[in-house]
Amino acid sequence: MRILLLEDDKQLGPWVAGGLREEGHVVDHFVDGKEALMAAMGQEFDLLILDRMVPGLDGLAVLKSLRASKDATPALFLTALGEVDARVEGFEAGGDDYLTKPFAFAELSARVGALGRRRDSNDSAAPEQTSLRHGDLTLDLLTRSCTRQGQQIDLMAKEFKLLEYFMRRPGRLVTRTMLLEQVWDMSFDPTTSVVETHISRLRSKVDKPFDTALIRTRRGEGYVFGG
Repeated sequence: MRILLLEDDKQLGPWVAGGLREEGHVVDHFVDGKEALMAAMGQEFDLLILDRMVPGLDGLAVLKSLRASKDATPALFLTALGEVDARVEGFEAGGDDYLTKPFAFAELSARVGALGRRRDSNDSAAPEQTSLRHGDLTLDLLTRSCTRQGQQIDLMAKEFKLLEYFMRRPGRLVTRTMLLEQVWDMSFDPTTSVVETHISRLRSKVDKPFDTALIRTRRGEGYVFGG
């Protein structure tokens, strides 16, 4: 999963982020509530882990703002505020779970897993999407075919999966690690060039024959599809 972590404790934050990454998650760690809110509103996350007391906006205010904008991303409060009133306040703000400090990482991991399974269950209940479209590019998920400006584009299986991943996240930053984990089911490997090789091949089919390039590189960060 891709997780947003809002935790300003200089020891606890890196410890939690490191543990989650070791379990295979992609973690964006923030120490300021305003920066975390901006990231959550501009990118797609699978889970939010929020401290209640941080600089800028506190975690409660961050979640209230996201829920007001119809963002339903599961949220876990991770905080020293363990009183009943504080817990109730967290749930009323839209929180899905509440873990008080100090805590065992094993419990945090179990709660993260439970929220991930709940998210997957909710997603499976939604109507299945049969095609993706971005401008003049269409991806048919049933026939596994691709066209741009009415022209058929022949894609290999991994190229199709890679393009599908991009088209489900238009305008959002997609990192190399995200692609390795979601498209190739691999953990981070700094030595492999499989991502760069496949993106080069995909561009030669989807972008180069046409006037407008859809797959853009952000040097040192990753890739952005479309706008």
